[in-house]
Amino acid sequence: MVSQRRLLFVTLSNIGDLVMTTPLLEALHNSYPDHLIDIVADTRSSDLLKPCPYLGRLIHKEKSAGITGSLNLVKQLREQTYDIAIDLRSVVLTLFIRCAERGFKRRGTSLGDHAVQHHFTALRSIIGADVTIPLTKLWLDEAAQKKARELLTGLGDGRRLIVAPGANWPGKIWPIEHFATVIDELGAQFDSVVVVGSKDDRALGDRLVDDQHLPMINLAGETSLLEVAACMSGASAFLGNDSGLGHIAAAMEVPTVTVFGPGRPARYRPWGPRSEIVLAPNEDLSALQPALVAEVMTSHLAKPSRGV
Repeated sequence: MVSQRRLLFVTLSNIGDLVMTTPLLEALHNSYPDHLIDIVADTRSSDLLKPCPYLGRLIHKEKSAGITGSLNLVKQLREQTYDIAIDLRSVVLTLFIRCAERGFKRRGTSLGDHAVQHHFTALRSIIGADVTIPLTKLWLDEAAQKKARELLTGLGDGRRLIVAPGANWPGKIWPIEHFATVIDELGAQFDSVVVVGSKDDRALGDRLVDDQHLPMINLAGETSLLEVAACMSGASAFLGNDSGLGHIAAAMEVPTVTVFGPGRPARYRPWGPRSEIVLAPNEDLSALQPALVAEVMTSHLAKPSRGV
């Protein structure tokens, strides 16, 4: 029996970064639909890839593993001969494995300011320069969908707002009272609110729940990455800080509004036609007024879907 031919895709580590590489993954699959794709990823974000329908092997690479980890990774990858290997981390790894063609990000040849456009330069010499960049995409398994149904049972099937009040460092966190004000102002547009985030965001979520009249549930720290994606599926809108959760929401085709203080929004905003951002004055989130965010959210939800 002839084994199925394979491609290799080395993705990035952090949640948002990984999600922003899925357009390349989709474009690679669309060009080679009969191949399985082995993916190298980090354990912190790799669960998001497990339901991918064309996934071959999911192989972990950890930054903390050092030289020993890199040697073990090369040993695993040399068990397979690849038709194409795309490495978004470096230009070194694929030099030690068996593959017919290699792709790397190209300096000075970006297709635009966004990270997705920069990543896509790794494919230009392989699938051509005229391919339209796909949207980000995630897949759900039945276990995650079942868990989401259980968690959201008490909220019904109405218009759901997802709120992510946390971020990976304090400078990116919009004051929680401003989130509460926006939810109050937008109350007539939604039937329930779901707070998402890590265990570190639990206290922020509790403060929101205590201050609201809409039905609300705080799931911060209660879900896996796939489960939070499943909880976002079908939601009416997402509001949050600059974090990986906004990228997950965009990949689940949820209209998103992301507030940005410090950072590079032109490069790292959620990718897609239904993603909007609000910039804080002088990158100071404490100076960003809730009325402006509520106005942007209302306007954004009224727009028809459009191209990137």
